Amino acid sequence: MTTKLDGTPISAPHTLVSSEETLRQMETLSSLSLNREGGFQELRGGTLGVRIAETDEERDAAQALRYRVFFEELGAHPDERAFRTKRDVDEFDEAADHLLVIDHDKGPGAAGVVGTYRLLRSDAAEKVGRFYTSSEYDISTLTEFPGRLLEVGRSCVAKEYRGRSAMQLLWRGIASYIFLHRIDVLFGCGSLPGTNPDALADQLTYMHHNHLAPPALRIRALPDRYVEMQRTDPHVLDYRACLNKLPPLIKGYLRLGGYVGDGAVVDEQFNTTDVAVLVKSELLADKYYRHYERRLRDALD
Repeated sequence: MTTKLDGTPISAPHTLVSSEETLRQMETLSSLSLNREGGFQELRGGTLGVRIAETDEERDAAQALRYRVFFEELGAHPDERAFRTKRDVDEFDEAADHLLVIDHDKGPGAAGVVGTYRLLRSDAAEKVGRFYTSSEYDISTLTEFPGRLLEVGRSCVAKEYRGRSAMQLLWRGIASYIFLHRIDVLFGCGSLPGTNPDALADQLTYMHHNHLAPPALRIRALPDRYVEMQRTDPHVLDYRACLNKLPPLIKGYLRLGGYVGDGAVVDEQFNTTDVAVLVKSELLADKYYRHYERRLRDALD
């Protein structure tokens, strides 16, 4: 769970597909595999690949992986349906795209799914009637903007694949997706393990003090779920240590210029403390592409 969000009004970023010249430049980058009709071709790294789920079987494999990671490994509490089916499923899954990391040594389809990330665009969210994040945060500052939104969530990687290769592919997949769909702002709930905010005081304080979104984009935790993030003196923190304790995707977004919303939220069902992460996606489409190898290495170190 990107250049700095500066609070200026969002318009369709010129760094996305705004001209034939831009498109030609982007197509020359070796880190991408795009076609001109806006399709998402699989990106490969050794035996691993990343692409969008194409079949019900692949989406089912992603939901099964989510159940194993969230409920069996990380201590989330399944409801009766999840426990019975051994699947993590909710109302947003049918409308969303599901980014998959596939180990081709295991198989090219459902059998090879070892990582996933759910991607919900504005038009898809309209079919559901809301974004998932709205259950934890007031996101009206985002939904009132005319730009294209992408909500990301439910990210997980099988335990034996939690290394640089899978994370690189997830990043490349997300960057390619926002480029193809001309996304203006990426956002979602990033999860820290555990439901005791005091045990996460340093990390929460660090994020609030150093990465709070500007007012124009500052979504805020719902009043009945709001947890204060500034829980200790920010001036005595070891910033590097705080950053390194964050989950890889949150750490990566922040190091590339992303921001957090106001307030954390405790999610008892998933055994996590959530923060809202926001990224002006031209950062991924511009700085991320042009400085991909160096910035990715820095983000994941």
